[in-house]
Amino acid sequence: MIPGALALRGRRIGLLGGSFNPAHDGHRHITLAALRLLGLDQVWWLVSPQNPLKPRDNMAALEARAASARAVARHPRIRVTTLEAGLGTTYTADTLAALQRQLPATRFVWLMGADNLAQLPQWQHWTRILDRMPIVVFARKPYDFKALAGIAAHRMAPYRLPARAAHTIVNQPPPAWVFLPFRRHPASATHLRAQGAWPRPA
Repeated sequence: MIPGALALRGRRIGLLGGSFNPAHDGHRHITLAALRLLGLDQVWWLVSPQNPLKPRDNMAALEARAASARAVARHPRIRVTTLEAGLGTTYTADTLAALQRQLPATRFVWLMGADNLAQLPQWQHWTRILDRMPIVVFARKPYDFKALAGIAAHRMAPYRLPARAAHTIVNQPPPAWVFLPFRRHPASATHLRAQGAWPRPA
C-alpha cells in the first residue's frame, strides 16, 4: 500500500516518469510549470528502476538517481519516489494501473515531453495509457513537429484540448490530452553525462 493513501483522497497529482540519470533543473522547470498551469496539488517524480527503451550500460544505480532527484526537487509539492520498484512494475501502463487501484480517489494526470510523445508507440501497451488518465505534453524542441505528426498524436487527435483549457485537464475523463507550448530549460541529462558531471554505474 502506498503510504499516506487516505491523505491523498481527492488530490490532483501529476506524474512525471523517467530515469533521472541524473535529475536536473530541466525536470524542476517543467514540474513547477505543471503545478502552476494545471492547478496540481503535487507532482510525483517516478524514478524508474530501468527504462526498457534505454541501455543499462550508462544507467546509474536507482538510489543514486533518486538521490539526485531529491537534491534537485527542492519543493514541498514535489515528491520523489521509487515506487515502481516496490510495485514490481516495469512498464508505465502497469504502473499507472497499479496506482489507480491503490488510490482510486486520487486524480492523476500523466506528464511527458514532446520527445516521449514521438516515441510513445514503442511503449508497451501504450494505448492503455491513453485510456487510463489524461495526459499533458510539454513542447520540447526539436521534437515538437515529429511528435505532433506522429502516430500517437494522430490517434489522440479527437481528444485534444486547446492549451487554454490546460487547467481543466485533470478533471477530464480519459482519453484527453493537451499540448503546451513551453520554453525549454537548457539542462540535459545527456549533456551532464557527456561532461563527466554524473558518475557512471559501478
